[in-house]
Amino acid sequence: MSTGYRVNDQFATYFLTPTVVDWVDVFTRSEYRDIIVKSLDFCTREKSLVVYGYVVMTNHLHLLVRSKDGSLSDTIRDFKKFTARRIIELIKNGNENRREWMLHRFEWNAGLSVRSNEHKFWTHENRAEVVHSEDFFLQKLNYVHDNPVRSGWVARPEDFVYSSAKALMYREKGPVFLGDG
Repeated sequence: MSTGYRVNDQFATYFLTPTVVDWVDVFTRSEYRDIIVKSLDFCTREKSLVVYGYVVMTNHLHLLVRSKDGSLSDTIRDFKKFTARRIIELIKNGNENRREWMLHRFEWNAGLSVRSNEHKFWTHENRAEVVHSEDFFLQKLNYVHDNPVRSGWVARPEDFVYSSAKALMYREKGPVFLGDG
């Protein structure tokens, strides 16, 4: 098993990129993005997760996070497990016109993994990069916030709703509690 991109220090700050299997564009609908944002906020309030920055793209997330209690891997695992279950439930029971195709992708990927049951939503890898300096932190935070701009969705980072850019720029309360406060 690869040793790169792993969370080795459970107290350190990390840049993470959880990704949906097969790069399935799930987060094109607000109801799926809302599950992600509400779950991140729950983790900040109940699981000692500290979120410094985030963005929800169509098929992956970028997070700058750490754990106050040294349980970063466990918290991210629980976050991914909960969000996968909720999103798949919504795909099955909601108005998803790509339902059959999406469920087939998640079922097929589950068949490839000894860790999955019926569906595999997230890849196992989080592409964890330890934040080793303030410069690296700022580079990654800018990268996170510029993602929707580079994708052509908004003109300015603070205009994208599913990102921490506006809350950080204007020091406002956003949908996810940010920082150590």
